[in-house]
Amino acid sequence: MRMAFFIPILMKIQPASNKKVQRAWVMYDWANSVYSLVITSTIFPVYYDTVTQAVDGSDKVSFFGWEVINTVLYSYSISFSFLVIALLAPLLSGIADAAGNKLNFMKFFVYLGSLSCISLFFFTGENLEFGIICSVLASIGFSGSIVFYNSYLPEIAKEEEFDLLSAKGFALGYIGSVILLVFNLVIIQYPEWFGMPTGSFAPRFSFLVTGIWWIGFAQIPFRILPNNPYQKSITNGYLWKGYREVKAVFRELRDLPVANRFLASFFFYSMGVQTVMYLAASFGAKELGLPGDQLILTVLIIQFVAIGGSYFFAFVSRKVGNKTSLMIMVLIWMGICVAAYFVYSVYEFYSLAFVVGLVMGGIQSLSRSTYAKLIPTTTTDNASFFSFFDLTEKTAVVLGTFTYGAIEQLTGSMRNSALFLVIFFVLGIIFLRRLNLSKRQVISSLTH
Repeated sequence: MRMAFFIPILMKIQPASNKKVQRAWVMYDWANSVYSLVITSTIFPVYYDTVTQAVDGSDKVSFFGWEVINTVLYSYSISFSFLVIALLAPLLSGIADAAGNKLNFMKFFVYLGSLSCISLFFFTGENLEFGIICSVLASIGFSGSIVFYNSYLPEIAKEEEFDLLSAKGFALGYIGSVILLVFNLVIIQYPEWFGMPTGSFAPRFSFLVTGIWWIGFAQIPFRILPNNPYQKSITNGYLWKGYREVKAVFRELRDLPVANRFLASFFFYSMGVQTVMYLAASFGAKELGLPGDQLILTVLIIQFVAIGGSYFFAFVSRKVGNKTSLMIMVLIWMGICVAAYFVYSVYEFYSLAFVVGLVMGGIQSLSRSTYAKLIPTTTTDNASFFSFFDLTEKTAVVLGTFTYGAIEQLTGSMRNSALFLVIFFVLGIIFLRRLNLSKRQVISSLTH
């Protein structure tokens, strides 16, 4: 291995802190998190389950002629959307780094996602294919924008600021999404206050409002975040240059043992974390028979607790280190999956939701900031490095949600699916135990 590669890694460049840029950066969490809460976790899953339920109580639906259980189709649609972005993200982020226009790519995915979200207003249940396609495109837009959003973190903050700034982003996102969710709930519960008809109009209107919120508040980071922070010039053939940069990043990551092991751990525990986050509402509806208002109350509990959880585990990481904090949270997630198998009452479900909220914000925030500490920050292809982080997470979502849906289809119970997720967390903690985050272990690869 060339010695020249390790010199810049060992001599870390610290970006200057610009508080205005940092505030604009965390505002995108405020903008996009409403999608995660309203569309992914609460109103849309409940609405989808309702409008795809047959009059006779059957949960079978026909999707382009394919007969399938409605919740299994929803699980598979999530898997497909993340598979698409997992295949596209590395190439797109490499192009953005090579061409120096990552903000433009971020804008494209934001507009794709938010407009698809707005289009869900026209999903009535009778046009199932239209609704699934719009939800898939919204998911692709959301996930694609996150690739470029995350890649700004090493460019706008110093390493010692990563944990707290990342936590601020997640916390602000939780606050904003809760505000909009409460507003949407009032509309759904009391549509006559707003001159709206009863029935499906109010929940469909919430999809419209969510898309407008997302696209509207995203204009703040769009105006302030730098489009070309390293002043790269766009040349002919930059498409292939971006592809070559992605390949180069892959080769570099192979020579970074700590980053490698962290990504392996992150991959496995994310299979469990993301699957729980995406399918918790469906679990409550089908396995416990909870009505929509109780399911949404459950998610509200998760959001409020997650705000404190993000800051709490950022504090814990300063005391005991990122590795120990992550191991604690993964162990708690294992307990959550085991407990889900035995949950039968609404109060047990609420208690479990409280614990989910405690570790949900913390593990997302700390995973992002931990990875930011492990990549060679003197390189100018942060989007390419973060695309691998995002690729790892998205591949985990694909496999996690697909496995969850497949087990439900085979066994007829989501409880078995939830219990199976424990295996992923066990594998995640095995790799975490092998991490030595106190050392970069860069020198060890000199012998390769």
